[in-house]
Amino acid sequence: QVQLVESGGGLVQPGGSLRLSCAASGSIFSINAMGWYRQAPGKQRELVARITSGGSTNYADSVKGRFTISRDNAKNTMYLQMNSLKPEDTAVYYCNVDRIISRGTSYFDVWGQGTLVTVSS
Repeated sequence: QVQLVESGGGLVQPGGSLRLSCAASGSIFSINAMGWYRQAPGKQRELVARITSGGSTNYADSVKGRFTISRDNAKNTMYLQMNSLKPEDTAVYYCNVDRIISRGTSYFDVWGQGTLVTVSS
């Protein structure tokens, strides 16, 4: 079985920064595209940023220029550096993986448990 574990959320003032991490656990052979999603209260879950296994990235327009997604394939870990945070960035942030191969088994559309980011003064 594989798991994704997010960390790094918390309370930050507007204009501040946070760095989220998403670590895949288990006997990982390979991980395809990874992404960060978020869900604010009363709203649908939305894509924040995505990164392929080769390092290509795309971002939601609302976070372009402020957030940076990256991954360390050797550590099976993905990051989201969030700068210039705004109150509207407040949400539960989830990591997602298209496919993980572990012990000869493919796991599709794997989600983490989420980490809360609150931007408030």
